[in-house]
Amino acid sequence: MKDKVYVKADSILELKGLAEKKQKVEKTIFSLFTDIDLSSDKNLSSIKNHLSTKNTENLSHDSFRLRPHVVEEMYRLDKSEYIRYLKYRYKYEIYPIKNIVDTYPPLVQIEPASICNYRCLFCYQTDKRLSDKRNGHMGLMDLNLFKEIIDELEGNVEAVTLASRGEPTVNKKLAEMLSYMGNKFVASKINTNAYLLDETLANSILSSNLKTIVFSADAASEPLYSSLRVNGDLDKVLRNIEMFHNIKERNYKDNKIITRVSGVKFSNRQDFDSMEKFWSKFVDQVAFVDYNPWENVYDAEKNNIKTACSDLWRRMFIWWDGKAAPCDVDYLTTLMNQTFPNKSIKDLWCSKQYSSIRESHSNGNRHYLSPCSKCVVV
Repeated sequence: MKDKVYVKADSILELKGLAEKKQKVEKTIFSLFTDIDLSSDKNLSSIKNHLSTKNTENLSHDSFRLRPHVVEEMYRLDKSEYIRYLKYRYKYEIYPIKNIVDTYPPLVQIEPASICNYRCLFCYQTDKRLSDKRNGHMGLMDLNLFKEIIDELEGNVEAVTLASRGEPTVNKKLAEMLSYMGNKFVASKINTNAYLLDETLANSILSSNLKTIVFSADAASEPLYSSLRVNGDLDKVLRNIEMFHNIKERNYKDNKIITRVSGVKFSNRQDFDSMEKFWSKFVDQVAFVDYNPWENVYDAEKNNIKTACSDLWRRMFIWWDGKAAPCDVDYLTTLMNQTFPNKSIKDLWCSKQYSSIRESHSNGNRHYLSPCSKCVVV
């Protein structure tokens, strides 16, 4: 029996109503292309050729296309940022397919906190090897370390996400982190369970030029919500998201931040229509993402997957203490033992250790690595 794989590029299962926006975005893109010498930039030339293909049935697996969430992200940008965004997105989607390693990762995921106030059923926080503070994995990122990371990324990387093993709002310096990021990236995002969200933090987020905020919620009613998001409180989370929405509508009407409620499709008890009806009053988008069984990856049996993991060419993770990781499935950080700023992000990304992991994957030998041999992400 063939192993089921988790296709990272297609992990968002539901997102609707963007056809008209897509037409406007494409029109703007092609108007910009008329003023650019595409022969000097192979990536932009490829983007134009791919987007010019109207018959989507003829698109190959390595064709670049505007996915629904990409359309929304571009629609909110100033057109002067379109080319920067397209170059980033092309690298993010196509370089993993072609196994191209650029000087820097297309996206860097920064962990303000590895600590979380929840113990979701589908999360690695349920593994006490991670969450037990005595094991040294739990902590909060220092503001100065964060600034050093951002300083190197500015001008070299276009996309930054604040989230990973923990809940970012646990870090009391989060507002200052957001302020320091400012206008430095065309794609910036934070994921939060919204439990600790308050008015002060809401104002900090809305004044920071953050591009996307994702509120993680997997149900529209109790007791389902709390059974999935253990330690959670749906009423409190709803009040906080509604508060955020009201502050935005009242004081930041021109703010273009994308607000999204996104849940993990973990159980057949979850219903997208109920989710959309419940949450759409307070956010721009409601989505489910596919479930990836990473919460027990170290104890899982080896699989027969030989396809390389796309994350190795797509993004790098920097934990709260500066440790670099090639993926968040390796939440105990067994694949690498290098840290920032002992090594620059550029040197980490192109290091022998990172290159060796990529080589194993691209040669069909991920089964020699742990936890890669038990992971289903491709």
